Amino acid sequence: MAYLVWALLLLTFMFPALVESMVRHYNFSVVMANFTKICSTKSIVTVNGEFPGPTLYAREDDNVLVRVTNHVQYNVTIHWHGVRQLRTGWHDGPAYITQCPIQPGQNYLYNFTLTGQRGTLLWHAHISWLRATLHGAIVILPKKGVPYPFPKPDKEKTIVLGEWWKADVEAVVNQATQNGRAPNISDAHTINGRSGPVPNCSSQAGFTLHVENGKTYLLRIVNAAVNDQLFFKIAGHNLTIVEVDASYTKPFKTDTILISPGQTTNALLTADKATGKYLITISPFMDTVVAVNNVTGFAFLRYKGTVAFSPTTLTNIPAMNATAVTNAFENNLRSLNSKKNPAKVPQSVDHSLLFAMAVGANPCATCINGTKAVAGINNISFVLPSTAILQAHYYDISGVFTDDFPAIPTNPYNYTGNLTTANLQTLNGTRVYRVSYNSTVQVVLQGTNVIAPENHPIHLHGFNFFAVGKGLGNFDPNKDPQNFNLVDPVERNTIGVPTAGWRAIRFRADNPGVWFLHCHLEVHTTWGLKMAFVVDNGKGPKESLIPPPADLPKC
Repeated sequence: MAYLVWALLLLTFMFPALVESMVRHYNFSVVMANFTKICSTKSIVTVNGEFPGPTLYAREDDNVLVRVTNHVQYNVTIHWHGVRQLRTGWHDGPAYITQCPIQPGQNYLYNFTLTGQRGTLLWHAHISWLRATLHGAIVILPKKGVPYPFPKPDKEKTIVLGEWWKADVEAVVNQATQNGRAPNISDAHTINGRSGPVPNCSSQAGFTLHVENGKTYLLRIVNAAVNDQLFFKIAGHNLTIVEVDASYTKPFKTDTILISPGQTTNALLTADKATGKYLITISPFMDTVVAVNNVTGFAFLRYKGTVAFSPTTLTNIPAMNATAVTNAFENNLRSLNSKKNPAKVPQSVDHSLLFAMAVGANPCATCINGTKAVAGINNISFVLPSTAILQAHYYDISGVFTDDFPAIPTNPYNYTGNLTTANLQTLNGTRVYRVSYNSTVQVVLQGTNVIAPENHPIHLHGFNFFAVGKGLGNFDPNKDPQNFNLVDPVERNTIGVPTAGWRAIRFRADNPGVWFLHCHLEVHTTWGLKMAFVVDNGKGPKESLIPPPADLPKC
């Protein structure tokens, strides 16, 4: 026994990471479950019968194993949104990009390590619109003994925001695909699976956040909504932002948070108000005429000791087109950029790309009015293949994709000027952009005025990026880079591109594999607003994609 103790002490001294890091095991059973919480009873796709699904807990550098078993009639994949997946792209999750889906009755073991990551992320289905109910939070705690770079909270609370349709979501998207039009908007917004009162629905109690006076809470807020960017407010309380997308930020106070689908925000809440109930609201942001679910979701903050029939303190909900509120919030976001948490912003660029994103219309003989809604990047609507692109890349299978995605629009135009019919249509293709290992990439995400100009939340798989620049109108490659922030820009995995404006991001391609980039509004992804990067292997096994697992699903 003494020898064992001494051996453990020696391992702790020589290899502390081996002792601190753990293997976390989870079983996700994808099943249908009946829910009666919102409007009426309906059967939904869930993990383990929960909505939202279970929170995955781990620590920085832990190895995570999640066995996903599919018990429903749909094909399923799970994406670990924001997890870097260093050299483990087989476990990233987007269907037909990194894996074939898990078919009914089959299972797959997702196996990844949270290398150098801590904070709040999310997981969700990454096939069709199943993520409407198939989603949950990921909480990555710092290594043991490593403090937060902000005052330690007394407690932590996870808050997952979502959308709810009265109808079956798969039927909604299938109907829209057949008629060529936009799908029906959702009927409610949810906070931890509850909406609060909803028009034309039976009364439903909202989620309650219980607090004690004098204590500080770290709120881990996740937007798992399908299509809506949301404002989050708590009546009478300010919030101190300390992290977004699992990256620490310079703290700042605000009474309103903007959070887009796929984004996460950690905020400190100090319970310093009078005992009572305070309204929590989530409401949509949309600064154009595009249709959106404008129903406010309600929850309640309740202080310990509040009597049963205490009145609720109300709050002013931001206007749906409150662009000034969104700008104020986003302009305050800066990387912490401390000695322990530096912002490693690429100072030079090997690949300079301009991606013009637009919603358009293509001819469709079977659709209403003879056209169907499409979306694309550089006038290309991305088509998912029948074989996963990562598999085709690894085994050098020809005919699955081409690596000629254009670095700039093939037909440049006035992106934010008057609409021209020449830019309404897109080409279909499975085209990727190839970069060498460890090269630096700058992407200017250019919004357009084609048909439906709006804010696009763009998500990049496999990497964090730095949002170095932002502006309205067309990006000017000569003038605008002079104002880039290359010191402490916010680090994210999902970023909103302003309506009829642009956003510049930079990242280092230090992760070999195939990595999806797409709008996180599911309606636009369905229409083709997506593409993929192929990052070639570097030198040696530590810079190369690992071999595929034996149980990788087959198409």
